[in-house]
Amino acid sequence: MSLQVLILRYAFFALLATVANLGTQRAVLALDGSARGFALAVLAGTAVGLVLKYILDKRWIFFDTASGARAHGRKFSLYTAMGLVTTAIFWGMETAAFMIWGTDLAREAGAVLGLAIGYVVKFHLDRRFVFTGALAGARA
Repeated sequence: MSLQVLILRYAFFALLATVANLGTQRAVLALDGSARGFALAVLAGTAVGLVLKYILDKRWIFFDTASGARAHGRKFSLYTAMGLVTTAIFWGMETAAFMIWGTDLAREAGAVLGLAIGYVVKFHLDRRFVFTGALAGARA
């Protein structure tokens, strides 16, 4: 696979996970618009985006063929751990935008920017620490 195809595929999967994340947030916030609802929305959205992105990355970005509960458990744990740093970037930007401007549009813009930065960092962490035996490099 060429580098350009890898970048486009990764960006598309990041977009899918972002839409799933924000869609989940909107659903939770529609039920509870309080501060507690906001916290629940961010957590639920993050969980949905994380699982979707793991499934897509494992198969279509890193071409990891390992199977079974043990392999998935170990890799998903590492994948999640790598995501802690990038999630802090995402949550920080989303929350800061909401606190500064106080609108849903600002919150979502902050989330999109934070997710975009986080996904670039995450790719490099995943390639180095999670999917080490898988094909993670494209031919230029």
